[in-house]
Amino acid sequence: MKKISFAFLVLLCTASQLILAQTQKGHTNTNKFKQLKDEFATPNSQHSASGAPGTHYTQQQVDYDMDIVLDDTRQRLSGFEKITYHNNSEDTLEYLWLQLDQNKLAKDSKSPDIEIDTVDPLYTPATFAKKFIEAPFDGGFNIEAVQQSNGNELSYTINRTMMRIDLPKPLASGKTFKFEIKWWYNIIDHTIDRTRSGYEHFEEDGNKLYVIAQFFPRLAVYDNVEGWQNMQFWGRSEFALEFGDYKVKITTPKDHVLNATGVLTNPKEVLTKTQLKRLNASKNSFDKPVMIVTQEEAEVAEKSTSKETKTWHFNAKNVRDYAFASSRKFIWDAMAVDINGTAVMAYSLYPKEGNPLWEKYSTRVVAHTLKEYSKYTFDYPYHKAISVHSKNQGMEYPQICWNYGRPRKDGTYSDRTRDAMIGVITHEIGHNFFPMIVNSDERQWTWMDEGLNSFIETLTELAFDKDFNTGNLPKDIVPYMGGDQSNIAPIMTQGDQVYQFGPNAYTKPAAGLYLLRETILGQKLFDYAFRTYSRRWMFKHPTPEDFFRTMEDASGADLDWFWRGWFYTTDVCDIAVKEVNQFRVTDKPTKRILSMAKELGVPAERIRPGLFLTTDEISEGEPEKIEDIQLLTSYLEKKYKNKIAPEIPSYVYEIVFEKPGGLVMPIIAEITYEDGRKKRKTYPAQIWQKNDREVRKIISSTKAIKSILIDPDLETADVDTTNNSWPTLKKSVFDLKKEGFKTQQ
Repeated sequence: MKKISFAFLVLLCTASQLILAQTQKGHTNTNKFKQLKDEFATPNSQHSASGAPGTHYTQQQVDYDMDIVLDDTRQRLSGFEKITYHNNSEDTLEYLWLQLDQNKLAKDSKSPDIEIDTVDPLYTPATFAKKFIEAPFDGGFNIEAVQQSNGNELSYTINRTMMRIDLPKPLASGKTFKFEIKWWYNIIDHTIDRTRSGYEHFEEDGNKLYVIAQFFPRLAVYDNVEGWQNMQFWGRSEFALEFGDYKVKITTPKDHVLNATGVLTNPKEVLTKTQLKRLNASKNSFDKPVMIVTQEEAEVAEKSTSKETKTWHFNAKNVRDYAFASSRKFIWDAMAVDINGTAVMAYSLYPKEGNPLWEKYSTRVVAHTLKEYSKYTFDYPYHKAISVHSKNQGMEYPQICWNYGRPRKDGTYSDRTRDAMIGVITHEIGHNFFPMIVNSDERQWTWMDEGLNSFIETLTELAFDKDFNTGNLPKDIVPYMGGDQSNIAPIMTQGDQVYQFGPNAYTKPAAGLYLLRETILGQKLFDYAFRTYSRRWMFKHPTPEDFFRTMEDASGADLDWFWRGWFYTTDVCDIAVKEVNQFRVTDKPTKRILSMAKELGVPAERIRPGLFLTTDEISEGEPEKIEDIQLLTSYLEKKYKNKIAPEIPSYVYEIVFEKPGGLVMPIIAEITYEDGRKKRKTYPAQIWQKNDREVRKIISSTKAIKSILIDPDLETADVDTTNNSWPTLKKSVFDLKKEGFKTQQ
């Protein structure tokens, strides 16, 4: 009979399993802590599993020798460049790709065609004429010659913002190729078209201030990840460039003041004796800026226009790009910055329209930024950093950048204007580190330069002023992350495909790294890992995987769950206190135990002596009943004998945390007791490994808990804080249970 029953039971179980197998669908590993092996590129000899450059890592070098002429009368830039291309890869190349960024402004450019047009309710005459009447500005490259050094013409093809040069014969690994390009283009008024390069016209004195960049045909990157990086330049996603050495001569009107990437090699020919004397004095001024060109001198210069010219000579070593700024309106001040025993020059160039704001802050902010960034990454390796005043502009290049922040015409300015200027200078000077030195692919991954830079910018601004509103903290990204999901893309999205560029490429990566540093890893582990990444990839081309892997490799932490959630998805953080159950300790069998024993047919007297947690007959503030815990008191007396035994907890709480949001994050719980004392407890994100919906934690105390608050300092970008708190118990546990432990607001 027993055998028949057992066989029947087995048959019943088998049938049940078959039914379940037919009705339930399987699934892949969807755990939020799953490793990122499917998303990451496979490590290889160029980009190693540790995140460091591999033993076979290579990158190209491109050297430029350029003669540039700035025509201030016709607003035209012309140039002749000699290029030496070093094929350091293991591949043989049949052609070279160059970037022609100015072709975005060509009259036949397709960039305007991909923008969505809407009718504005109000137009100024200028904007209406530009949009509906006037012909498009023609600012594209006019290529006059492409030839070898011996004068033989080279075959080339222009595809919008890219140009392919067909080599006379394949360029083998380890070989170089030299060629020349002659070109010119019309310079645009960047204050109208909001371009990165161009001029601003000053109506009152008739002068122009030039900030010139992306001004020459430049080699695209060829690497062992993408091959040629020849994606079109549509205007947003920036530049992927090779390092090289530059020799540049720039001819300007004689009364212009100019500065640029590189070392000025003929200062005596282009500076007055007074300017040169002041410049030399500034090299020993570490506490305050020295005026090289004063406002009074600049105001005199802007009242007349010189017909003569002069040529500025610069040499730059190991830079990935080149830019310059020129105007007769420039005031120039300078000071030295001590970077671990090396003097680096901080410069500012600005017209009188920038004062008194710029004279007071700009160069000092440059100096502060160089010091702070060097602390978190590596010692700034170049000899100078320049901040140039440019209306409505914030843009970066090696050793030089454009920054906005203009006072009112009477010289007054708001705190908001001041802080915006300090913020943009910090940010753009910081770009000297990312991506001008840690040379990520901006065309592909905008966040790798903007996001990382915005993160260090945040630390730098808070060091400048602890109350500075950086806009890059986790709490600042909540409106974006909690917004319309149809208008949000993961951080790991190519820049031209991002919906909301600022929050996606700047704020969310910066806020995430701040969260990783302050809440998840801790400052010491994070700073060591971030510094390791920065130093590993100085003057090299890192990928996102190189960053992620290095941060884990150097910190000793598995962070795949964090990269996956924060960078690869648009999930949000939302952690709540679902319910709280209060218990007391007793050594008498509880109603629950007695009921279970009865169901199992076990007599009450056979229940093993022990300690039980119960909610039976608990009222607010009720202490433990000593007569109910003799087993525990006897145990403690025997264990500690003549020593002071620990206090027996009067209260035991079961806290149920739930996670309506998709992101896994640490649970930061601030517990306030009845006497006002607070205790902070942080549970690592790994608490969600086995249950992605809810988890339970037990807390015991000699004092009653008054309230529980999750994420009290807004560290985790929790998008809904209305469910983060549990109020003071005002009713019995039983009453609260009936109400489902609803949070009282």
